[in-house]
Amino acid sequence: MPLRADQVMSAGKPQQTRPVALPRIGIGTWHMGEDRKRAAAEMAAIRASMAAADDIGEPALIDTAEMYGDGGAETLVGNAIRGRRDACYLVSKVLPHHASRRGTIAACEASLKRLGTDRIDLYLLHWPGGIPLADTVTGLRALVADGKILRWGVSNFDVEDLEALLAIAEAGECAVNQCYYSLSERGLEFALQPLQARHGIATMAYCPLDEGRLGQDRRLQAIAAAHGLDAGQLALAWLASRPATSAIPMTRSAARAASNLAAGRLVLAPAVLAALDDAFPPPREREPLRIV
Repeated sequence: MPLRADQVMSAGKPQQTRPVALPRIGIGTWHMGEDRKRAAAEMAAIRASMAAADDIGEPALIDTAEMYGDGGAETLVGNAIRGRRDACYLVSKVLPHHASRRGTIAACEASLKRLGTDRIDLYLLHWPGGIPLADTVTGLRALVADGKILRWGVSNFDVEDLEALLAIAEAGECAVNQCYYSLSERGLEFALQPLQARHGIATMAYCPLDEGRLGQDRRLQAIAAAHGLDAGQLALAWLASRPATSAIPMTRSAARAASNLAAGRLVLAPAVLAALDDAFPPPREREPLRIV
């Protein structure tokens, strides 16, 4: 029987040094919910991701945000998962200019309505903004207390942003930092991920295929072909092999959604990992966090 989301991540406070256990591969919905002509294909991709997650006994990790399609992506997700809420691990986000104490609560309640659910498993501040973080954290804590979200985290937070948050948050409160992360964008490994590791904060990788460019990279294609994979699967399998890391590739293809989930179950041999490090070296100094 597939696990429910609350069996993968309990609602209790996580340990300070143990990151939350997220499904390794999910589906992102950035650019979904913007065109009715594409809605059927987009819902089919979400449902294919759910079916593939069922097959491996995990909830389907589905990432969305109030910003995507001005709420259209959340409405699309709500329609796609109707009747199967417990089979999903839902992530959504509040815009920085909504992230006052009251604004965070109001934005979450609007997202819940669009999603057609009474709870969001993980709720993120979409990027650092001008509203004091203490106000945002107060709103997030109220949402946890009311059961409207199970956990919260952030997105696009670089080292200084995260340090400012950690000065306010209690140990273990911030569960995830969702960032641009891929084989070709490894800069966060130098300083940001070590900081997250010290505080039990997992990484959720958006644009894990570098906005599609990795699939066309000849170096990656050569390594993948030598092991009977395609480049996209190998890029996702590499992310899934990283400590406390999950990935949320966006696709409108049902077949690709299933293939993406399968990549999360692959175990890469040391020789493959070494070849990937040679082709896409880890950073030797700090680099600015990429944000799109």
